[in-house]
Amino acid sequence: MASFCDVALPVPLDRTFTYAVNDRVPVVGARVLVPFSGQRLMGVVVRVHDQPLPEGVEAKPLQQVMDHQAILSDELMRLGSWVAQYYCAPLGEVLRGMLPLSAEVRRQWVYRIGEAGRRVLYEGAAKGSSRRSKLTPEEQNREYAVLNYLESGESAKISALRSATQANKALLEGMVRKKWLVREALAEERDARRTYKVAVLTGAEQQGQPGARLPKLNENQLAVLAELAAVGGRMAVRDLREVLSRKAVPESSLTTLVKRGLVAIEEAPEQFHLGGVGQAGKKHAHEHALNEEQMEAVGTIAAAMEKGGFRPHLLYGITGSGKTTVYFAAMQRALDAGRSALLLVPEIGLTPAMAGQMHAAFGSEVALLHSQLTPDERAEQWHRIRRGEARIVVGTRSAIFAPMVRLGLIIVDEEHDSSYKQEETPRYHGRDVAVMRAKLNEAVVVLGSATPSLESWANAERGRYGLIEMRSRVANRPMPAVELVDMRQEFQETGREDIFSRKLIDETQATLDRGEQVIILLNRRGYSFVVMCRSCGDKIECENCAISMTYHKPVPDSGDGIAQPGQRLECHYCGFRRGVPKTCPKCQSEHLYFLGAGSQQGEERLQEIFPGARIGRMDRDTVRGRGDMERLLHRLHAGEINLLVGTQMIAKGHDIHGVTLVGVVGADHALGLPDFRAAERVFQLLTQVSGRAGRGELPGKVLVQSYHPDHYAVKFAAEHDYPGFVAKEMQYRRWMHYPPFAVLANVVVESPAMEEAAGWSAKLGRWFEQQGVVGLRVLGPAAAPIMRLKRIYRFHFVVKAERRQVLGDALRAMLQFAEANEIPRRNLVVDVDAVHLM
Repeated sequence: MASFCDVALPVPLDRTFTYAVNDRVPVVGARVLVPFSGQRLMGVVVRVHDQPLPEGVEAKPLQQVMDHQAILSDELMRLGSWVAQYYCAPLGEVLRGMLPLSAEVRRQWVYRIGEAGRRVLYEGAAKGSSRRSKLTPEEQNREYAVLNYLESGESAKISALRSATQANKALLEGMVRKKWLVREALAEERDARRTYKVAVLTGAEQQGQPGARLPKLNENQLAVLAELAAVGGRMAVRDLREVLSRKAVPESSLTTLVKRGLVAIEEAPEQFHLGGVGQAGKKHAHEHALNEEQMEAVGTIAAAMEKGGFRPHLLYGITGSGKTTVYFAAMQRALDAGRSALLLVPEIGLTPAMAGQMHAAFGSEVALLHSQLTPDERAEQWHRIRRGEARIVVGTRSAIFAPMVRLGLIIVDEEHDSSYKQEETPRYHGRDVAVMRAKLNEAVVVLGSATPSLESWANAERGRYGLIEMRSRVANRPMPAVELVDMRQEFQETGREDIFSRKLIDETQATLDRGEQVIILLNRRGYSFVVMCRSCGDKIECENCAISMTYHKPVPDSGDGIAQPGQRLECHYCGFRRGVPKTCPKCQSEHLYFLGAGSQQGEERLQEIFPGARIGRMDRDTVRGRGDMERLLHRLHAGEINLLVGTQMIAKGHDIHGVTLVGVVGADHALGLPDFRAAERVFQLLTQVSGRAGRGELPGKVLVQSYHPDHYAVKFAAEHDYPGFVAKEMQYRRWMHYPPFAVLANVVVESPAMEEAAGWSAKLGRWFEQQGVVGLRVLGPAAAPIMRLKRIYRFHFVVKAERRQVLGDALRAMLQFAEANEIPRRNLVVDVDAVHLM
């Protein structure tokens, strides 16, 4: 029997930890609970062995083995190791991200007596309590009561301490600061199955036995039995309580019947609601007959699955070409072959419509994975997938780690979308992990988009990916006509800087008069995105971040311009909020000026211009909860909303046949950002939102307001010319040695102290200079574009290389140098294949 096991723990350290095995030897891929630095953490076993430890080193024993068999398969363990290696991330943090099973582990704090506390307890017994304490005599007595309670050395939960000593949390934390107590994190296993209680009749009268006699019951108890009998003898307790409440029957009546054995309380599994958006008479994706291009695409994917082996494909299909129908047909082919299929979508907002169509096509075989599920729901869906009960999975980025059985097909919808890049450790890209997972499973992967990323397009041009093209809309519908509105000329002619041009207002009115729907993209949240003092020129910035705060106006507004309750300034990075000041915080001037228009101001202005329109808004302020997007899309499909304004959430994947006009406002501001992908993002956004127009029987039109109408990204988007844009953008990327002609990583050095962050980055900069690696370019160190974020100062390097191996070796060597020079790993962010450089 093995004596030791190596465990990967979710800590920012690039190593595993060895523990002694007890009676039960865990298997590789199983979860275990282990002691670590005064805490009890859950980790994953990566190796079981008998290798002796170095002399003088003693391994701590495992505290609990949570799984009888591997919870992560060998394939997922290999994928996790690849992610950790490729993205220079700690393996333990990668494996934690792969397991959405936090609901199965309960974390809580416990307290035990420290050495200082034990000395105080003994000295107090001998000399009495200190009169110099700032605490009241009653609070001092509670402190000693806590120390007496913990004297045995056993740990105690906060609930037990409160009950036994009446000590509150503030008192306990004060004792921790004085080192009288030691606070430890405790993790323990928890049953995460979702159930609900059901009341069931158990008496003889339920079985219809003749001559059965009921014990003496009062009127309320008889009413409870009557309600249960009326529905067949079973009813959810929550529903029963609601009925009884309406009839003024106390809950104690049900409790009494349970005690007397006439009613039993059972547990039943909670049903999972997939969700879905009403299609208002439209066919589901799987019900459409395939046209010639779609049949060719499905045939190519099906042939690749039949041939077997790793087959990556890029599906380039213009907006409205019917890519979703191709996805469904390909997934059905995978099911027919006895394989499972995984569909990734970039945002949670796309899952309701997709989930509803999935359920219509594949029924109970569908599972859903995304971050807005409760922890219990995510665990339930994950186990369904692992047991093979759900062979079709739809989800966002993290669903790529779903424990699929016999995985045959992975589809990444809108593969260009930056939402697939994780912005916290491990900083993986869902699209690239999908390609590697398909390779490990000898499966087919399809990357679909109307505006593929330049990296994917380059891979197709180099022959690494097969290219499938769909250049026509379904039913030969025309692409929407795009008209550019030069906002410079608009200002010259009107003398005003309005949000909406005269042309857009006129076209919107005409569209609404015809009974059609309009979408307007205004890609900024809030009311105004800058509040500036006209006297000193200072902007009101977040106290935690080096970024202007956004003004959010209360609804409804009094209209008097005075700050009302609910008016607020908000930081969209850290969430900090404050009231709107009446005077400038710097110079006390009353002349505060609100600059820029967000979606909230756009909605208000549209209500003024079109008082008869049924206006809706889609942004992070209106779509917060899990059902908000579903309800909003349902109203849009049903025609309850005929004018929708919103941020880029409205640009992605929505198929509303009544929309014939799309207006784009201020989307080209991103061209001024210090990011080499700025032009690509603007082209993709303009193309995607343009594709929402004319998807039904009526032709569509797009009006793009721009201060840069001559920019190549704007012009090619207006012409629906993706190949033309790619050719132009590739020239710049080649000249400047940016992806796809190089590989890149963004290394960020962080610290709450600016001097510390600057010193560490300077030390790393000198190290890079001394290495002189051939084929490696290092830009920096320099202050990050957003220098302070959440009270953390940030300096960064942009590291570029011609070959992936050179970049990976340099980054790993840098991490080793940082560790040797006591630069904490948690203060270094290594973002391989960075999507954002801000």
